[in-house]
Order: sequence, then structure tokens, then C-alpha cells
Amino acid sequence: MTNIPETGRTPRVQTRLVVIQILVLSLLGTLGGRLWYLQIRNGAEYQKEASGNHVQQVVQPAVRGSILDARGVPLADNETRLVVSASRTDLLKQKDDGKAVLTKLAGVLGLDPQDVMQKVRLCDAKTPQPCWNGSPYQPIPITDEATPRQALQIRERAEDFPGITAEPEAVRRYASPGKSNTAQVLGYLSPVTDDEIQQAKNTDSPFLRSDMVGRSGLERQYDKELRGKAGVTRYEVDNLGRVIGKAKSDAAEPGSNLVTSIDARVQRVAEYELDKAMKAARQQFDKITGENYKADSGAVVVMEAKTGRIVAMASAPTYDPNVWVGGISAKDYKALTGKDSDYPLLNRAIQGQSAPGSTFKVVSTAAAVQAGYDFNGNYPCTSSYSVGGQVFKNFEGENFGPISLGRALEVSCDTVFYGLADSEWKKDGGINPKKGQPKDYFFKTAHQFGLGKETGVDLPGEVTGRVPDRQWKQDYWKANKDAWCKSGKKNGSYVEKIAYENCLEGNKMREGDEINYSIGQGDTLVTPIQEAVIYGAISNGGTMYTPTIGKAVVSADGKHVTEIKPKSHGKLPITKATRNMMDEALAGVATRGTAAWKFGGWPQDKIPLHAKTGTAEVYGKQTTSWLATYTKDYSVIMTIAQAGTGSGASGEAVRNIYSAMYGVQADGSIDNKKALLPTPTKSLPKIQTDGSISAPKITGDPAKDQEKVAQQVNQQGDTNQGGNQTPAATSPTPTTGNRNTRRRRRGTRGRRTTA
Repeated sequence: MTNIPETGRTPRVQTRLVVIQILVLSLLGTLGGRLWYLQIRNGAEYQKEASGNHVQQVVQPAVRGSILDARGVPLADNETRLVVSASRTDLLKQKDDGKAVLTKLAGVLGLDPQDVMQKVRLCDAKTPQPCWNGSPYQPIPITDEATPRQALQIRERAEDFPGITAEPEAVRRYASPGKSNTAQVLGYLSPVTDDEIQQAKNTDSPFLRSDMVGRSGLERQYDKELRGKAGVTRYEVDNLGRVIGKAKSDAAEPGSNLVTSIDARVQRVAEYELDKAMKAARQQFDKITGENYKADSGAVVVMEAKTGRIVAMASAPTYDPNVWVGGISAKDYKALTGKDSDYPLLNRAIQGQSAPGSTFKVVSTAAAVQAGYDFNGNYPCTSSYSVGGQVFKNFEGENFGPISLGRALEVSCDTVFYGLADSEWKKDGGINPKKGQPKDYFFKTAHQFGLGKETGVDLPGEVTGRVPDRQWKQDYWKANKDAWCKSGKKNGSYVEKIAYENCLEGNKMREGDEINYSIGQGDTLVTPIQEAVIYGAISNGGTMYTPTIGKAVVSADGKHVTEIKPKSHGKLPITKATRNMMDEALAGVATRGTAAWKFGGWPQDKIPLHAKTGTAEVYGKQTTSWLATYTKDYSVIMTIAQAGTGSGASGEAVRNIYSAMYGVQADGSIDNKKALLPTPTKSLPKIQTDGSISAPKITGDPAKDQEKVAQQVNQQGDTNQGGNQTPAATSPTPTTGNRNTRRRRRGTRGRRTTA
């Protein structure tokens, strides 16, 4: 008898079998649990993902909405062009990363191969423009100016151009109606970036890789409304990529149209007159610097006084926004951003800030009245004002004797404001005031006028300007003290002396600081749009309106219209009586004061015109011309850097803008048929039943038509001087003595002056 069981298995074998059974059962249990987790617990999720692996998306870009002027004339719209694009994904599959294909493509298109290759490289911190800042998976446009013959050549020889497409597409067009440009106001488009796609992923306006987005101006401000929603068609495909059905389709939703308050005709006149004024200034000799004026930049704003709506906004130098369409070339990009470009991408109407000169005196006048000074009191307008060892001179040593604040505005008497500011500085405790002692009327009033902060205009990138009050001086001193103390020298150059003084007491309000500030000099900075708001408020009785360009958003089908109503953001800190006296004084500037020599023969009894000239001094540069004006309907502000006097450089241009709007002829008569905009446009353009918007055609060139009238005005002015005649119902032309109406540079005053 043996110890072997009947099964023939030894205990050792049985033990091994049990272990194997346990392992098999464990594996089966694990597999079953995993299958339960995948198919039951998370089955729906994985089914959805698996389905996605078999779905391909085809994107149909939405048609971007148009930007229209106040009468419905397109400023920016779309047109169909033949666009040649390259796929980086396909190009990178080739041995040479597609260089041979791109070189061959350049030959067909008549382009430089290097330019083509630069367009398809991706942008990063080390790669300069031109480059592609959009998604690397999106076709990259090479040109939108392909001819039908070029497109046909590419398509018929597809095997020679892998990754290259030539298709008709809707592209942006900046129409320039009536030769108006409006570049900085409109802005431009460029492809959406991956970062922007991620940031907008969970918002109510997500991006697709095919989207073009606004980068500046109205294109950026109203991008969400203009962009619309791209259409997406999803196709089910098998593992070989063959379409087996349509999963889902979302139709494209075209963007809405933006109606603006811009009048393309007035815009053209404003741009033309600004450019002409700058060219004329460059022909004038600057006795101070011993060379002609440079007149290197400028801006003009035309605003409705009673609503804040912008009728025209021009900035110089300017550019053609169409250079961005289809991708910008290296040459064009350098011309827009290089050191010698004078930076035309800047909108100097809202981003250009400089000392306002005497146009600031309306603020100082209001401050003096708030401080208790009588508007009609007598204040000495002497030839100079002495403080310690320094002498602050009036223009060419003029001495008008005791005059009122109104008369001080008319003749722009500096010494009146010097004395008022100095008196307040002393009342406030001088350079070391006690805590809580300073009233600072001159600085508080500037803040109440809206200076030192944004106006809220519906354009991106607006700057704040600067009110150099005590808080600003303290902050500025903290930020610059170390540099001042390092470079300053007590007996060094002018700049070194200033740095030395700033090191010691740059955080204190010095006597000379407040004196300079009172006439818009020193560290004071304002923008043209801020001045438009201020002078518009004086015109309408004291209400400050937030400037707006957008007037209404109209859906593509025309069924939904969202109007953008005017909004006020405060009142000027002046009484009705003070406003009326200030209004009368500013009318006197145009008829018998510093601007009178440019407005002789104007029909003042029919269209009362008010003005304030300004000539701002900037250390190391030529003087900046400012001219702030208004009627009951509009405020018009023009400034030109390094161009000379306020009225001398800008007076004729501003007058021509008004003449074009009101139809004022050479003899002072008014021809309403030739008036471009005698009253502001209140209604929206007519919207047709199909959603299209009616738009009148602009025939001819409004600026050239106005130039003919301007030439006649100049000829009439020469005749009047010779024959001493004045057209009926107009303001008289002043004597030659009133023509030299601004100051020469003071030897004792640069950007900052101490006393």
C-alpha cells in the first residue's frame, strides 16, 4: 500500500494547483472590476471620448460685422479675395520643413522667399515680426492679393505645393470713404493666440483657432459684438478618415454692425487740415532753436458739445490699416514700429499727453474763483513776476496793467496767474505747510475738471495725463530719489542742477512749481480728448460727457438695435455766472484776443466761436501748439508737437474744419448746401428689411472742396488788410499787433522751475 492519493496527485501538487486557482480567480476578479469601472461606472464618459476620436470638425468663419460712420458709410467692411495659405503641419512633414515648397510658392506669387518663410514661423519672445502669432494648427495666410492665374496654377499643380491652398475668402477691408483714413480709431485685426483661446475657454465668447481678433481701436473695443460666432460642422469618419455621416452642425452667426458717431467727410477734413498744418509749420523758422519747426506729431478731436459723441478724431503720423490684412510684411512692420517711425500706431488724441500751456488757464481761472477771487476784479498784468532770484516773464514783456480774469484769458496774460498761484501757495503754508493746512485750490480744481484720470472714451489704451499735486510729487520723488541724488550736482549743468534740487526737496511743492503749474507748464500733462471734454462742458453749460464713438450695435439681420446713449460723469466746479463770464472771455479770444488774427471775418454773430490758445514749452524740444475751441454744437481741439504757437500753427486748420461743417464761405456768408454737418446727426442710418444699412455715397474729396474756400479766405484777408475793409456781419480782423500772440521761450523756465 502506498501514500499516493487516488487522484494521482501529491499534496505538493495540490498545493500548487490551489495557489494557481487563487491567482487566476484574483486576475479574473481584477479584470471584471476594471471592466465594470470602464463600462458601467465611467462608460458614458469614455463612450463620448471614443466618439470624439471619430469626429472631424470643419470650421466656417463668421462674417465680421462692419464699422459704419454716422450716416451708414462703411469705414471697415469685408471683401472677397483669393487667399493663399500654408499649413505648418503639412510643411513640417517634409524633409526640409517645407523650405523648397515655400521658395517655389514665392516664385509663383512674385514674393521674396525670405518674406514668405518669415510669415510662417511662429512668434515668440525672441522672434521679431513678421511671424505667425496664431495657432500653429491653423492655415497661415501668405497673401490675400493672389491673382486668379496664380491661384489656378497652385491648385492645378497641387502635388508641387503640398500644404498650400488657394481659396476665395472674406477678408477685412478698411474702405477710406472720401479718402478719410481713421486708422487709429478703427484699429486692426490679427489671429487669435493659443493663450487667448485658453483664457476665453469658459467665457460667454470663446475663441476658435480660426478667429481673427481686434488688436486696437474699435476693432478691439467692440470685438465681441463684431466677431460673431463661427459655424462648426462635425462629420463622423471611420478609422480610414472616410465620412460616414454628419454628427452635428452649428450654423455661423455673422457679427453685428457698429454704427459710430464719426462723420467720414468731417474726418477727412480733420485729417487733411492736421497734415497740412504740420507741413506748413515745417516751413516756418524757429528763432529759438535756429532751425525750422519739426512738427513731428499731432492730433485733432471734433466732439459734439452736448453729447460727447466724437465726430472726428485724427492722429499724425498715420498709416494705412490695410497693411495688416493678410499678414504684415517686415518692411511695413518696421515702418510702423521702428525708432524712426514716430510711432504711427499711437492714437495721440487719447494716448498723446503733453503740457497744455495756456489752454489750462480756464482751470486756473475756475480755481481762482473757488479760492475767493473776484472774476471781475483787477489783477496786475505786468511784464514780469519776480520770486526770489528768478524772474518769470510775460510774453515779450507785455504790460496790460490791472485787468480782470476775463481779460487775462483773452490776452493770455501769464503774470496774472503767476500772482494768483503764488498768493495761494503762500496761504497754503509755503514749502513746509502744516498738516491739514493746504487748500490746494489750483490742484483740486484740476481734478474736478476731470484731469489726471481717463475720460472713459470707448477706445482701448487711453492714458490719464497728470496733475502734479502733492501726492504725485511725493510718489514721484520716492521712485526717482536715488537716481536724482546720484546724478545731481549743485554747480553742474541745468539738468544736473535740477536733479540736485529734486534730490533734496523734490517731494515738496515749491513756489516755482505752483507758478509754472498755473499756466499749464511744469509737470502738468493733458490729452486732447480731456481738453475736448472740458471745453465741450463750458459750451453746454457745465456738464462733462463721457466721449463715445460707438453709437449703436445693429444685428446682422437688422432686427436688434442696441443704442449707446450719451453719459455724463460730472459737472464743472463753476457757477452759471462764472461759466457765462468765462464763455464771453473765450469769445473775446477769437474776436480781439490771441486767436483773433486767425478768425478775422468769421460770422461771429451767426455762429459764435470761442477759443483759447496755448503754447507749451518742453525742455529740449520746440514748443507745442494747442488750440482749444468750441461753438454751441461742437468742441474742436488741435495740438501739434514742436510746431510753434497755438494760433500760429493750428488756427487756420481749426477754422477750416469749422468752415467745412457750417458751410462758411470766403466772404463770411453761410451756404447750408455746402455745410457738411451744421448740426450734429441725431438719428441712426436707415436699416432695410434684410438688415442692410443705407449709406450715401461720398462724391469728390471734402477736404479739397474746403481748401478752395480756405484759399479764398486767405485772399480775402489780404484784401482786407490792404483796403481796410471788413465783410458785413463778421468779426473784424485785428491789427498786426495782435498777431504775435504767444510768448517766446523764457530763459528762466524749462520743464521745471524752482524758486
